[in-house]
Amino acid sequence: MLSRIKITDNEMRYMALFENMTGATILDCVVDEGEGLIIFAVKRGEIGLAIGRKGEKIKRFKKLTNKQIEVFEYYNSPIKFIRKALRPARIREIKLVDRVDGGRAAIVSVEPKDKGIAIGKNGRNIKMIRFLAKRYFNLENVVIT
Repeated sequence: MLSRIKITDNEMRYMALFENMTGATILDCVVDEGEGLIIFAVKRGEIGLAIGRKGEKIKRFKKLTNKQIEVFEYYNSPIKFIRKALRPARIREIKLVDRVDGGRAAIVSVEPKDKGIAIGKNGRNIKMIRFLAKRYFNLENVVIT
């Protein structure tokens, strides 16, 4: 899934810097200049290495780049990826459905108390999950219920 993704020179520089600072294997990077945000996808099992004790590596990278950072663990399975990306929200179920227009979507059922966590402030979390689900798995939408 990652093989079809195009990475810009700017994203490559951020990937190299973050990889050197953390020791984690960085698989993808998305820079959103409008939001002042950099999103990294790290190799499965290396999320702790990327974040560091008490978030020290993230804090150091933020200070150096003056950007907000989000780090996700990459999984080949869209269901596993979405489940991990929505943590700490408690997921009841994730269904992949075929849409009438030929696209695919993910329907995510979360505990009612955790719906706000899954969506995030001003919808920030769900926007990121939707973007990454489209980028990695060609899912047209991710719906939280």
